[in-house]
Amino acid sequence: MEENNKVKNEKSFAGLIFDVVSIIATAVIAVGICFTFLVRTIQVSGDSMFPTLKDKEQIVLKSVYNKPVNGDIVVTAQPNESPFIEDVLVKRVIATEGQTIKFERNADGKTYSVFVDDKKLDEPYINEPVEKLLNYWMPVTVPEGYVYVMGDNRNFSSDSRDNRIGMIREEYIMGKVVYKAAPFGPVK
Repeated sequence: MEENNKVKNEKSFAGLIFDVVSIIATAVIAVGICFTFLVRTIQVSGDSMFPTLKDKEQIVLKSVYNKPVNGDIVVTAQPNESPFIEDVLVKRVIATEGQTIKFERNADGKTYSVFVDDKKLDEPYINEPVEKLLNYWMPVTVPEGYVYVMGDNRNFSSDSRDNRIGMIREEYIMGKVVYKAAPFGPVK
């Protein structure tokens, strides 16, 4: 009888170990699938999105992503022609296909306001008004399948105003930024 209990306890212990290992393996696989197909993390490189995102902050992308809309912060891996521009860019969508974007000089004579379809954008998220138009020729209408992006730190951002980057093809958008991973919180 005592030997049967010992065998039974050994089987119970082995079953418990198997259950724990199975649960851990399932959790690891689920997290792997989630981070492969649903969300990704990436580190911000540079200050082009300051003050919204800072250099070296970890961000979380939603990889399953429909059409971009104005105001979305996206990560793109569109190839570009310049070795001085990062391969992966984090920028804010300013205009989408069919919309016309232009810049108009402000009363101070040195800064510009951004207009989309003749409506001035309300941009509480920017670091400072636009001073540098780069290679921009205005007004321009965003073609089908493209978006026009800009960094929130407008005067220190290589973005769609720069002809080395230009407008971003939607197919190169890796995802929409939804959270800061460290410090944790939503991104607006």
